[in-house]
Amino acid sequence: MMTSVQRLNRLALLACAPFAGMVAWLLLFPFAIEIPSSAYPVASPYTVEGIRSGSVALERNLDAAVGTAEAISASMQKTAWLYNETNKGMKTIVDMASKQADRPYVIYDARITSKLGKPSETVSTDKLRAQLFYVRAENFKGYALKVKLKSQEAISMTLGKDKYGGSETTLEAVKRYGAVAGINAGGFADQKGSRYPLSTTIVDGEYVNGFEPSFSDLFFVGVNSRLKLIGDNYSTREQLDKEQALFGASFVPILLKNGQKQAIPAKWQTSPHRAARTVIANYKDDQLLFLVTDAADENGRSGASLAELQLLLQRYGAVDAYNLDGGGSSSLIFKGRVINKPSDGNLRKLATNFLLFS
Repeated sequence: MMTSVQRLNRLALLACAPFAGMVAWLLLFPFAIEIPSSAYPVASPYTVEGIRSGSVALERNLDAAVGTAEAISASMQKTAWLYNETNKGMKTIVDMASKQADRPYVIYDARITSKLGKPSETVSTDKLRAQLFYVRAENFKGYALKVKLKSQEAISMTLGKDKYGGSETTLEAVKRYGAVAGINAGGFADQKGSRYPLSTTIVDGEYVNGFEPSFSDLFFVGVNSRLKLIGDNYSTREQLDKEQALFGASFVPILLKNGQKQAIPAKWQTSPHRAARTVIANYKDDQLLFLVTDAADENGRSGASLAELQLLLQRYGAVDAYNLDGGGSSSLIFKGRVINKPSDGNLRKLATNFLLFS
């Protein structure tokens, strides 16, 4: 019977037997293993040779990059030059086209201006251009203010002291608002010490006292949102609403329509025959013309007749023209001065005034 020590030795011998056999086989049958050169790592870049070859490659790459950058830079410079030259050419073309497009207007403006004469004063800003002319006729003298509107901020119509029933002179309105010019507007009615605008009146796009259909040759005249003069006899509010009026007033009669004289009501041919007058008119290019004439007094012994004004306006090339309140109401203020000679000797307080702003 084996002891425990013998059993342990036997177990160890059995466990080591395979390894002993393997060693014996290797000793009796030696062999060689060939490793291909591709299995060896390339020379480290950190060796002297690696650093040298890397530097050469880097130089070649840098030279190539510099050449590419120079080519790109030259191409960009050429593109920029072509772009600038193209822009210059396009700007020249646009400027020429703009000048050619404006040429008819310039020619037209020169023609209508020459009919008025030489302007005595001019105000020109980004809002408007206003030119003042002196008029000499056989039976009267007057003043013409030709206005090119460039902005809605250039023109408005105000109520006397900004209230319905209020009144003030055109000069007072001009000073209160800081306007460059002022012209009397529509007719008015006196009632218990107040002066109310005659018939339909619009201020800041709103009806002051509602709409009233035209009657007894009354018209409405004003300026719309496109800075065009509008005016006519309107039988319904819908007709006037379509005009998109910014402001306007009423009076009588219409003098010209499309350059043609309109019939003057019998009453207005003789009552009075001659007087100080105020007219608002327009041209084909939408410039406005305010015409104000003088009279020695309101008794019809001097001043202009409406028929004379029709002829004068046609001669000036006006398209549509409307007679505004006249006599002692006729007022023209320009650059802080009263230009006309008021028939009353002093400016009359009015219910409405047109104002121009620079």
